[in-house]
Amino acid sequence: MIVVTGATGNVGRPLTRALAEAGRQVTAVSRHAAAVPDGVRHLAADLTEPTSLEPALAGAKALFLLLSGDLHAPGADPADIIGAAAANGVRRVVLLSTQGVATRPSGATRVAMRALENVLRESGLEWAILRPGGFASNALWWAESVRAQRVVAAPFGDIGVPIIDPADIAEVAAACLLDDRHTGGVYELTGPEVITPRGQVAAIAAALGSPVRFHDLTRDEAKAAMSRSMPAELAEDTLTILGSPNPAELRISPDVERVLGRAPRPFADWAARNIAAFR
Repeated sequence: MIVVTGATGNVGRPLTRALAEAGRQVTAVSRHAAAVPDGVRHLAADLTEPTSLEPALAGAKALFLLLSGDLHAPGADPADIIGAAAANGVRRVVLLSTQGVATRPSGATRVAMRALENVLRESGLEWAILRPGGFASNALWWAESVRAQRVVAAPFGDIGVPIIDPADIAEVAAACLLDDRHTGGVYELTGPEVITPRGQVAAIAAALGSPVRFHDLTRDEAKAAMSRSMPAELAEDTLTILGSPNPAELRISPDVERVLGRAPRPFADWAARNIAAFR
């Protein structure tokens, strides 16, 4: 049995599907009731209460750990989840970390994630760590305004980073959960190209077959909007990276291709597959 947390999200959903299609028994965990693929067990649990996860962990051999937003907040202790996994006989944990642990190690949220990585390394469990950069699916924040007004409002329109398709993260996670060769691996996951927000909007417009206007937001305007869906400190960290990416954050990593044997998908591919959200 493999447990997938965050199973209804942009990474967890394709990961759950991939594991089920590979013939593995899967328990999909999310905070609320949700539809899952045929043959997959679903359990509702709140990761801020690790005891609520124990029914899912019983009998499981592997865990994909994706932290909910509130577990990035000050005072949260996600290390308890790793302890619960070990206590329930889980042998392998694949942790979704963040590229910033390596590229900007001093920020508070990244210090906390580094500490969690270290807890996992020292847990006695088999482990792999995934460190993605920005997600292509963050463009879904724009879907409502594209549908209603054919406009995208975002900061730093001409500053790009090599964002990654969550489906690629899911495929790498599946490989790490299923293949012993990836035990002890730390993988930095990026897309195949640096692309700006303005370039992303152009790709969405091309997939729509309809023009989409780009409107530049100030940093303060963007932070106010982002803070409605994530801790303010995490929003600040994200904006710092998006507005002033350093050379390490502009690097296109070979790790997706190392694990999957193919190049990562470009943003245009993600936009074409998800264009229904923008219509």
